[in-house]
Amino acid sequence: MRFQDSNTQPKQPSLAEQRARQQALAQEERDEELARQADAKAATRRKILIGSGVTVGLVGLVATFYTVARPEGSVTAVCTDSNGVVQNDDYCDDTYVSSHGGYHSGGFLFLPIPGGGYNSYRYNYGGTGTIGQHVSGGSYDAPSSRTSVNTKSGKSVQRGGFGISGKSGGTGGTGGSGKSGGS
Repeated sequence: MRFQDSNTQPKQPSLAEQRARQQALAQEERDEELARQADAKAATRRKILIGSGVTVGLVGLVATFYTVARPEGSVTAVCTDSNGVVQNDDYCDDTYVSSHGGYHSGGFLFLPIPGGGYNSYRYNYGGTGTIGQHVSGGSYDAPSSRTSVNTKSGKSVQRGGFGISGKSGGTGGTGGSGKSGGS
C-alpha cells in the first residue's frame, strides 16, 4: 500500500525506537547545557581580559605620572664654612642664624664670631664628611628643583630663592641656594 487513509491508526513505536528517541532528547539537552556553559565561560574570560587591559592601562598611566612628577633623586646637603670644613647643620639654618644675630647675603649665611667678625656658611650638595673635616665631593650649586635635598639630620632644605619668606630686609630664604637671586 502506497498511502494511508485517514481511518488507519499510526503504528506504536517499538521499544528500541522509544529508547532511541529518549537518548536523542537527552543528548540534545546535554549539548544545550554544554553550549550554555561554554558561552558563560567565554563571557567570563572576555570580562577578565577587558579588566586586565584596563588594569594594565591604569598601571601604565600611574607609572607615567610618577615618572614625570617624582623628583629626580635625593641629595644630602652638608653645611660648610668658608674653608670647606663641615659644620653643624644649624649654622646653615635661616632661623638659627637670625636668632643668633647673623644675616644672609648671596647664598651665604653669616654668624658673628665671639670677639668680633663673622664666619660664613653655606650648603655643599652631595658632599660627604663629618663635622670638623673638609667636605669631600659635592657642589655648592643647588641641584634642580626636581631633586629633594635633606641634611644628614633629616631636615629638608628649602630652595627657591631669597625674599620668598616675606621677612623684612629683603633676604628671607634658607640659604639653600648656592647662587644669589635664587634658583
